[in-house]
Amino acid sequence: MPGWRQAFQPGDLAIALGLLTRLPLPMRAFPAPDSRPAAQAAWAYPLVGLVVAVAGVILACLLDGLGLPAPVQALFVIAVTVMLTGAMHEDGLADCADGFWGGWTRERRLEIMKDSQIGTYGVIALALTLILRWQLITLLIGAGALAAALIPAAMVSRAAMVWTMARLPHARDTGLSRQTGKPAPPALMGAVVIGSCAALFTAGWFATILVSVLLTLAMGLLARAKIAGQTGDVLGATQQIVEVGCLLSICAFTLS
Repeated sequence: MPGWRQAFQPGDLAIALGLLTRLPLPMRAFPAPDSRPAAQAAWAYPLVGLVVAVAGVILACLLDGLGLPAPVQALFVIAVTVMLTGAMHEDGLADCADGFWGGWTRERRLEIMKDSQIGTYGVIALALTLILRWQLITLLIGAGALAAALIPAAMVSRAAMVWTMARLPHARDTGLSRQTGKPAPPALMGAVVIGSCAALFTAGWFATILVSVLLTLAMGLLARAKIAGQTGDVLGATQQIVEVGCLLSICAFTLS
């Protein structure tokens, strides 16, 4: 039991927020430097999703009070979530799209993914996911189900990141994912349990969990085939794809 209690520390949420968002947290919120591996805070990644999604829901409520239509609300919801995360997950999706389909060898794919410039595949991937998110969020706002969909989707998709971190080898010897390390089993289990519990409150919860598992596994298999492991970009792409999949599943059951 002491080992499990040590696996979940109050300062882990601050570590996770500092890593996955642009929120200006005070230094006193963080544990002492080098006192705890960053990867062991991964159990709190779904809670970061909760924070980001709640911000989007609150903004939508305020805009609804001003009488703005659902499509405009949805646009601002996406904007605030992107701002809070610094678009790091969207950047990972674009880099993976460019690298996975723009290079013929593992080395060339990793090189393309590290390039700061965006290519055709990246633009297409971003455009498709952003348009799909905007349309789904618009429909959910119209159905009065934004909170019941956006919050679980944000939490489940970040739990998927933790699974990928823990199960796939590092594709590079450097980079953010390598520096963060691999979550221990308690951190992985914590993230999965929190994400799964969030999904239980959705319409069609079983389908939502199934979709998230299948998409996470598919991204893992694709990353293994293309670059023999995971990077920070792969984690970001996994988050984006799983979130869209969850929103699509929840929307389908909500509107049916």
